[in-house]
Amino acid sequence: MSDHVLSIRVYYEDTDAGGIVYHANYLKFCERARTEALRATGFELSNLLFLHNVQFVVHSAELQFLRSAQLDQLLYIVTKVTEVRAASILYNHRIYLEAVDGPLLCQADIRLAAVDSQRRLCKLPKIVVKGIKK
Repeated sequence: MSDHVLSIRVYYEDTDAGGIVYHANYLKFCERARTEALRATGFELSNLLFLHNVQFVVHSAELQFLRSAQLDQLLYIVTKVTEVRAASILYNHRIYLEAVDGPLLCQADIRLAAVDSQRRLCKLPKIVVKGIKK
């Protein structure tokens, strides 16, 4: 499973009064990165429910904040699937400053659970697992 890279500029709306990225916004950055990583495998969140009766909810999130990002900085979010289970996916996100080999700002492990249209836990469709693993 290869890494996916997404660049994001820090906007005023992402920061607190001191111009530092508010801690909860790192979760938003990771969400965007996961969505784009999934899209790169050929799946869009809007179609997963319609075509495969599956959507994702966050089961758990563990973040480590190592350095602060600030207004106008360019961030690179490197996303990798580190585990696929029958009904969940574990993503690792690393957020770097200015380049994928720049200073590491934040690291996050986020597990998504698969649920159906009734919000019941369900197995990941085989086609989705295959797409994620390639």
